[in-house]
Amino acid sequence: MLRLNSHPSGRHFLQIPGPTNVPDRILRAIDHPTIDHRGPEFQTLAKKVLAGIRAIFQTRSPVVIYPASGTGAWEAALANTLSPGDAVLMYETGHFASLWKKMAEKLGLVPIVLGGFEQGSWRRGVDAAAIEARLVEDREHRIKAVAVVHNETSTGATSDIAAVRRAIDNARHPALLLVDTISSLASIDYRHDEWGVDVTVGGSQKGLMLPPGLSFNAVSDKALAASKSARLPKSFWGWDEMLAANANGFFPYTPSTNLLYGLSEAIDMLLEEGLSNVFARHARHAEATRRAVRGWGLEILCTNPAEYSNTLTAVVMPKDAQGKHHDADAFRKVALENFNMSLGQGLSKLSGWVFRIGHLGDFNDLTLAGTLAGVEMGLALAGVPHRAGGVQAALEYLRETAPGARRSPQRKVA
Repeated sequence: MLRLNSHPSGRHFLQIPGPTNVPDRILRAIDHPTIDHRGPEFQTLAKKVLAGIRAIFQTRSPVVIYPASGTGAWEAALANTLSPGDAVLMYETGHFASLWKKMAEKLGLVPIVLGGFEQGSWRRGVDAAAIEARLVEDREHRIKAVAVVHNETSTGATSDIAAVRRAIDNARHPALLLVDTISSLASIDYRHDEWGVDVTVGGSQKGLMLPPGLSFNAVSDKALAASKSARLPKSFWGWDEMLAANANGFFPYTPSTNLLYGLSEAIDMLLEEGLSNVFARHARHAEATRRAVRGWGLEILCTNPAEYSNTLTAVVMPKDAQGKHHDADAFRKVALENFNMSLGQGLSKLSGWVFRIGHLGDFNDLTLAGTLAGVEMGLALAGVPHRAGGVQAALEYLRETAPGARRSPQRKVA
């Protein structure tokens, strides 16, 4: 029987694409004594966090913070801007885009879905041209919003949000732009204001390096105006009460006080490193991971190199002589039992033939080296056909691109 806290010695390698490893600085911050969420100390904390989180979204607009998962922020984005029966143009790039569509249906909206597994879009990002063409057809402007996922966590494909904005503008369409950044925020360059996004959805448990439990809506002026006439029912998710209370450094209901301490520390850590450096670090580790996958002779699920995710890599299992994929979940079990490492599973239509390597958040070269070593050893133990040497390919890239590589001449080995 599995007991809590029964992990073997050494650090557990939590290499799923979120929740990610929580650094000690954030754990210590969360460990603060719980305070009065109506008192002056909390007010100071809340004002700091509400101002600082805007920098992470690269926005001057307000960011609403909910004590909820990213799923809650999905609902808030829809409920605050739309009315029953409204059409929403959604692009299905994977499992999470599909779930957002199902939520829209449950709320009484009418999703119009482009892409989908059968069209191969679970291996690519959003096709902005297809969005533009569909909006041009909508001459009566029945479509009230376009909803897309920036970085599809189930597939490892990133979409060009600036191109989606241009598509909407080229079609001269008034639809709102709603974007999910749950697995890209604070890891991949994302610009709420510059790209003209109306509502950006985020979560705490990935690039922000926190435990699950906080979610976000970054809200444009256009979205706020739409919320005044939106008729979907909302109470907990309502922006009006949140923004009114936030203006004074408080919340209309009990917030996740200790997680906000952690968020304050996370914002400090990200800004100390510098967002451009954070993005470059993730890009470098992602490229090293892809070199390892190619070194193993395996296939990356995302088919367009320009859309490769910098936070996770989804890997396709090779096929056997009968044309059937080797079992990804059996391999993941081997890696867990032998090396105390958790890898991401294939979700819904990708179940059993894809596994995912998370490389985001509190992550450095040696963390990646250990992760890839565990994968390579696990492939061998599980009997998965592959070439040895993927780890070596990644290590060579990391050495060549290390911060001191250009300053220190390589010494010959006798």
